[in-house]
Amino acid sequence: MSVSRYYDVVRDRNGKRYLEPVVEGFSLLRLPLLNKGTAFTREERVELGLEGLLPPHVATLEEQKERVYRRYRVQTSDLEKHIFLRTLQDRNEVLFYSLFADHMEEMLPILYTPTVGEAVRKFSEIYLYPRGFTVSTFDIDRVEETLDNVPLEEVRLIVATDSSAILGIGDQGFGGMAISIGKLSIYTAAGGVGPDKTLPVELDVGTNRQDLTSDPLYLGVRHKRLTGEAYFRFLDKFVEGVKKRYPKALVQWEDFSKDSAFAVLERYRRSLPSFNDDIQGTGAVALAGVLSACGLKGERLRDQTIVVYGAGAGGIGVAWALQQGLMREGLSKEEAVSRLLVLDSKGLLISGRNMEAYKRAYAQDPARITGWETERTEPGLLETIQNSQATVLVGLSGQGASFTEPVVRAMLANCERPVIFPLSNPTSACEALPDDLIHWTQGKAIIASGSPFQPVGYMGRLHPVGQGNNAFVFPGLGFGALLSRAREVSDAMVLEAAYALAEYTRDHAPGLVYPPIRELTEVSRYIAARVIQKAMAEGLAQEERLNGLDASAIASYVKERFWQPHYLPFRPAK
Repeated sequence: MSVSRYYDVVRDRNGKRYLEPVVEGFSLLRLPLLNKGTAFTREERVELGLEGLLPPHVATLEEQKERVYRRYRVQTSDLEKHIFLRTLQDRNEVLFYSLFADHMEEMLPILYTPTVGEAVRKFSEIYLYPRGFTVSTFDIDRVEETLDNVPLEEVRLIVATDSSAILGIGDQGFGGMAISIGKLSIYTAAGGVGPDKTLPVELDVGTNRQDLTSDPLYLGVRHKRLTGEAYFRFLDKFVEGVKKRYPKALVQWEDFSKDSAFAVLERYRRSLPSFNDDIQGTGAVALAGVLSACGLKGERLRDQTIVVYGAGAGGIGVAWALQQGLMREGLSKEEAVSRLLVLDSKGLLISGRNMEAYKRAYAQDPARITGWETERTEPGLLETIQNSQATVLVGLSGQGASFTEPVVRAMLANCERPVIFPLSNPTSACEALPDDLIHWTQGKAIIASGSPFQPVGYMGRLHPVGQGNNAFVFPGLGFGALLSRAREVSDAMVLEAAYALAEYTRDHAPGLVYPPIRELTEVSRYIAARVIQKAMAEGLAQEERLNGLDASAIASYVKERFWQPHYLPFRPAK
């Protein structure tokens, strides 16, 4: 089976897989998907023209991991550690993923949030090797020809960004490629998708950052961002190119600005299986966390009054997911909206106020705030919490330190155990530090953050801080959609991922809001199996091998197809 122009995957008479490379010698050592470095056996060295190019000792994968881990530990900063791991990935992918899988809890914050934010900012400065696919305004009219330059023949998963709203740091131009690379690293290490099936993509439509375009080291195109019809003509051409080159591919739209994120998702989600992690993934993770928190309080979701602070792609995605959860527990749509108060930079969303179309479904009826004590037409955060008697506060504003002590103490005044989730990334954009939240609420708040934080000590007790990381959802959601060959990633599949995460946490991590990061692989398998079942129930699954399988068999199906980082033997091509 040819999955790359550089090698074929073949099975012997006993069904065991091996690789037949079409390159050898020095060139073979420069292909990260094939390179085993010092682990090439003596027979492979003779047959593949590697004699004399490697040290004489044949190392095991475990020995190689020990060597590179020691070097990783002496790096002097998180960014240097990030660069070290990315360089390893560009040299030997199996070694990289095996190391990452062994040290998931330690390395996830280095390869993903929060360190990836700095890597994005400095992407042009620290750039070393090409990885992924870039389509820009220079070559979009030849996108089909340029996609043919990608040597991978069976790409099944693409993470594509236009870099317009990276994390909480905004327009980053070409630097957003680091996000696509980082997300796909997690898909492989924790989500079971083989690296030869993935493709990071940068959609370089320009940048509005003059400091980038005037920087002589900047690697992207140097003009303002495309907008309107020109922008969608660009994306239309990209989507058509992907459908022709990789007809089985799923696309995850990543870090699009709120002005385009919803439009892009709706424009393509039914013609090209795709989802937006910032909208749907963030929503699913937040819903799962709030469900877990309600369980810890011994209460139901429908009994909460929820404030969502931030109405961008993430905030509205969270509002959508929580609304669906409230309705699932028996509330009408109108009742759910009245329990869900969303604020943007101007204040509480109220019907009749000037706002973007995507926000209107979450605007309050003016009658909802009749009798409120406020100093302005659109109540602010503190006024909304005080007047609504909010019990859950979720932050996706990107505004650091916006959950002030008065805001937090107002939450505590409303209920015995307030749920407070400052989910904005990176750490500098976090609405509040967990240490402050615990001390301001006398240790009573149930907390989750977007970035990783250590447990907080208070009055002789350690309070865990859940990490509301999208990595708990998107690998399993994407892998389940791929294995089922879903025609579409439906809203029901996204919500199924949320409930699967909440149930996994309840059963395997009691007392916590989210499972430990070290269990990310098990979480992804669990979610993938549930997503497959939902796709089958909705008639969206096209994989015939799933027909007739029960839940246990589907779980086994997922586990059997979960890519593992180990070296395959090589044999010379015939």
